[in-house]
Amino acid sequence: MIVAEFEKQFSRLDEAVANLKRVKANLKRYKASVLKAAVEGRLVPTESELASKEGRSYETGEQLLERTRLTRSKRQLAIRAVGSDNEDVLENRDALPQGWSSATIGEVFNVYVGATPSRAERSYWNGEIPWVSSGEVSFCRIRSTRERISEAGLVNSSVRLHPKGTVLLGMIGEGKTRGQVAILDIEAGNNQNAAAIRVSETDVVPEYVYYFFEKEYEATRRRGSGGNQPALNKARVQSVLFPIPPVAEQTRIVTELEYRFTLIRGIETQLDANLQRAERMRQSLLSSAFFPSKMETNR
Repeated sequence: MIVAEFEKQFSRLDEAVANLKRVKANLKRYKASVLKAAVEGRLVPTESELASKEGRSYETGEQLLERTRLTRSKRQLAIRAVGSDNEDVLENRDALPQGWSSATIGEVFNVYVGATPSRAERSYWNGEIPWVSSGEVSFCRIRSTRERISEAGLVNSSVRLHPKGTVLLGMIGEGKTRGQVAILDIEAGNNQNAAAIRVSETDVVPEYVYYFFEKEYEATRRRGSGGNQPALNKARVQSVLFPIPPVAEQTRIVTELEYRFTLIRGIETQLDANLQRAERMRQSLLSSAFFPSKMETNR
């Protein structure tokens, strides 16, 4: 009877845990589908639709791109000529929503690879300048850094300081690091394992680019190449093709994504708490099964 009751309780517990994990998996798939809809113009009303209803004009993605082109050198524009290795990002570029355009990352933004001051020179470290390691580039906003470098470390290395709104992309690593992104909320430098995409130097919304790369995480990882430690490089990052909606639409997309993802995080927190509670119940059941109370032992 006792064994049967324990088996019954464990069976119920296992079923509950399986259901919780199933919900978590569904949330992950939902998030992926929302990101996909966002970069395909299906998440919020497009600027062209709203402008048509309101009887007004608007700046298209192509016009935004042309404005940006005016600030770029011919050398930088030549990046588009080498082509892109992710044409599949836009399965049918002719199917882009009205008012959208597309370009490579290097065509629109300045891209820099970071550096690390010499570790042998102690005076280069423990200063006041934030310096981001690639491990900190983990789908987040960066407001502080684990390490800081000195003015001497900045001057005597290839480290560049990047403005707020720069999107960092992890380029090195067999684990999760390669392909992860972050946004700088502070001025900071970074190490050579991450690319700094200076989105805030343009009118493009940094969070839109961030969410594009979050959506592209697995595809970006596949673009890494080389030896025992697959890696991206500056040229590959520059050649990534991405869709460009009008700026107003980018803002609406970001607002909608952040609203939905806040809800998802809340649900995930509850699921994790319930999974921990289930594990405690499991341990309690095991304890009562194999370590009965002293009173019962002395009967």
